[in-house]
Amino acid sequence: MLVAERHRKIVEIVNKKLSVRVSELSKMFSVTEETIRRDLEKLEKEGMLLRSHGGAVSIERDQQLELSYLEREVTNAKEKKAIAAEAVKLIQPGDQIVLDASSTAWYMAKELPNVPLTVITNSIRVAIELSVKDQIKVMSTGGMLSSKSLSYIGPLAERSLETYHVNKAFLSCKGVHLEGGLSDSNEWQALIKKQMMEIADKTILLVDSSKFGVRTFALINHIEKVDEIITDSNIHPAYKKEFEGKNTKITIVPLS
Repeated sequence: MLVAERHRKIVEIVNKKLSVRVSELSKMFSVTEETIRRDLEKLEKEGMLLRSHGGAVSIERDQQLELSYLEREVTNAKEKKAIAAEAVKLIQPGDQIVLDASSTAWYMAKELPNVPLTVITNSIRVAIELSVKDQIKVMSTGGMLSSKSLSYIGPLAERSLETYHVNKAFLSCKGVHLEGGLSDSNEWQALIKKQMMEIADKTILLVDSSKFGVRTFALINHIEKVDEIITDSNIHPAYKKEFEGKNTKITIVPLS
């Protein structure tokens, strides 16, 4: 295969999957990982994709204001389910928590046991999932409806959170960058996630390993504001070391 053809196919794969690892591309094209890294460096300079630590992400991902909940639900579903199951272990009866409108938070809502809890959420899907668990008190933010994510956003949603205090905030994001912090491709989602962090004693970030090294449009908050990160075992060791160096607890969930 000619180099130009390999480059064209790499861009197609990245745009289709939104993110891909160097190791995956190396196997697909039967070339060394070093060759793939050079390919990605060239394609990034040409504005065809963005490199992340250990792979590449689609520039189209940053251009999308917000993926639909159906798209997010199936993307890296295995990793998200494992992360959600680990996050549920941090919940104690009587806790007051806030869940964002991420697909990982929805998976977490499905896993939550029917025990006395108070859950605040801006997600319609999370609220519906918890509605059948009669010991869980569910509070919805209200606000402007985002039809893509089936969640409430905007000033009304943000103000509704200001009057509450919770023990723990569980949220996800589109990108986790050591210098750029936590980010989202949608500004309204970024603002309400920041407010969720403000009202919580502790923030637990739920992100699969593809989110590391990615920096998207709207800043949510700085890494230092996160108390714990839960991710999957595909995370690059360099990121684990960096976060441990910042005294940020990081829990890595093995994937079967």
